Amino acid sequence: MANAVIALAGNPNAGKSTIFNALTGSRQHVGNWPGKTVEKKEGLCQINGQTIQIVDLPGTYSLSAFSAEEQIARDFIVREKPALVVNVVDAANLERNLYLTTQILETGIPTVLVLNMMDVAGRRGLQINAEVISQGLGGIPVITTTARRNEGLEQLRQAMARAVSPNAGTAPTTIPAGHCPRCHAAKTPNGHHAHNGHGYNGRHSHS
Repeated sequence: MANAVIALAGNPNAGKSTIFNALTGSRQHVGNWPGKTVEKKEGLCQINGQTIQIVDLPGTYSLSAFSAEEQIARDFIVREKPALVVNVVDAANLERNLYLTTQILETGIPTVLVLNMMDVAGRRGLQINAEVISQGLGGIPVITTTARRNEGLEQLRQAMARAVSPNAGTAPTTIPAGHCPRCHAAKTPNGHHAHNGHGYNGRHSHS
């Protein structure tokens, strides 16, 4: 029996399934969500003696419930109340990905943010400050990974274990007024905000 349930959430193509497979290995089950044709993936992993059930939520851009995938993700987070949400984002497209992050934080569920595909972000010349992003999101843990190379996954496992341990406190999940992680998060080497199609346009207020 699992000691805790953790939900993996993120935009499509952020590398969430790669992280799910790395965490669960062969200990996973694939079916469908009740009453839906949307695939449901669950798995187990052992971290520091704890058995953790991981549910890979459908890839979604928001929790607005306009699509079946969005409704499933929102309902699971809000109704099932997992012990933790691991939000996997594409580090090279933070502006688009962090919209879902802010919606997850509004649910009040403890959250760990995973900045995946750091290798792609590096090739694009993005300088990403995980500490600044953490501060902008109320101090939640932020882990950098390149999952396809298994980089950062042990740090993620330890962050998950800390978050669901019996001694874990409730992490702050509110975004301080005036903070804009989507603005501060990534810059090009010349110090300008990065533009990636959903660009850092500087129109947000800075603290």
